[in-house]
Amino acid sequence: MSLRKSKLDLLVRVRYSNPLPAPPCPPKLLDIPTNPLRYAQPAFINAITNDTPLPMIVDAECGMPLDLGRWECLWEEDGDDATLNPDPDNLPSLDPKDRFLLGDPSMSAAPYTNGSIPTTSGTSTPLPPHVPWLRKTEYLSREGVQRTPSSQESKQLLQPIDVSHEAQLRTIEAGFAACTSLDLTTLSHPNKTGVTAVESYEVLPDADIWANAYDLFRFSERPGERPVDTEDPRLDCAILRPMESDGDHFLAYYLTKEDADALEFKEERLAPKRGEENRTTAFHFVRDYETVKIEQEVPNEFLLVLDNGDTGERGPGAYYKNIERKMTLKKKRMNQSDTYADKWQVVHISHVAMSSEEIEERNEALGEVVDPLYLFSRDAEGEVDADGEVDVGGTEMGAEGGAEGDGGIMAEIF
Repeated sequence: MSLRKSKLDLLVRVRYSNPLPAPPCPPKLLDIPTNPLRYAQPAFINAITNDTPLPMIVDAECGMPLDLGRWECLWEEDGDDATLNPDPDNLPSLDPKDRFLLGDPSMSAAPYTNGSIPTTSGTSTPLPPHVPWLRKTEYLSREGVQRTPSSQESKQLLQPIDVSHEAQLRTIEAGFAACTSLDLTTLSHPNKTGVTAVESYEVLPDADIWANAYDLFRFSERPGERPVDTEDPRLDCAILRPMESDGDHFLAYYLTKEDADALEFKEERLAPKRGEENRTTAFHFVRDYETVKIEQEVPNEFLLVLDNGDTGERGPGAYYKNIERKMTLKKKRMNQSDTYADKWQVVHISHVAMSSEEIEERNEALGEVVDPLYLFSRDAEGEVDADGEVDVGGTEMGAEGGAEGDGGIMAEIF
């Protein structure tokens, strides 16, 4: 029978250090040249100083003796306690050395010295700001300068602000005047020195896609069965279908079998054929994805299109559309025991004309950027609050027109 060495229970063996002290003198029978000047350096005794404990001799009163025998009122029943509790109307005179203790540090900008009365003569420096003790020292001087308000800033804060309708119009017009007289050579790149602006665009809402709702999906790894270094034109026309299984909600991912089908589908989507039936495209099931993180509000990310106006349909500008939600997806583990409510292996997609209800809903969403009287029309239908929600018939509805609280798989996922 072969003996096998048992493994250690611990992953790392505990090692205890036992440093040997340095020899006090060179070994015998060896001539080691030593420079005597090294014994005169202050760093020579650092090791001895670090290893020598400092004696802390503290008495019972912790170095602050308090003689309670000076006050007879503490020991006698009818003693006079005027020295401990002076009369508020007849206070004793304060020692000049302690007079500075009654001052308010926040009301005075003069520096305080230990045990001396501050004077107003000479240059006064502000008190250092209250910062945590772990802050780096190079930031303290900056905060002290930034937090010290100048006399000009204090005067501006005290001036009343005109919030009338005419004042707001003047402020808006001044902003347009600054844009028209903008010199591009004065605009420099924030990170790259020497790079200046060449052309400017007006930032406008994209009326062509404003009625659509866009979500941003991020996958933990590239979807599909192809390797990462292979181009896949099918990914930008995939389909995500909400699914449910035993109370869990996830998304089913579909792709076309061939690249030609995806290219033809994108061409028909950009220029659908009118008057004749469009071709049906088959999307096959790939796998399921589950949501890892959902951000319901995306205030700082937009879809931006820079249009030079070459087509002639609209003028040059930077057209934007906000993103409704951001979701991070990862592959869902396949379980044979899952029971799907309605699973499709193939989805056939074709372009059809919109119904009258869909056209009306689209025009209503598009009126937010096309109709100048959009807010007045919504205010006439119902009371609009600060979040852009309107109360119609006792049902609170959002900006997209869908009542909050509607059921369904999509509402559960998003």
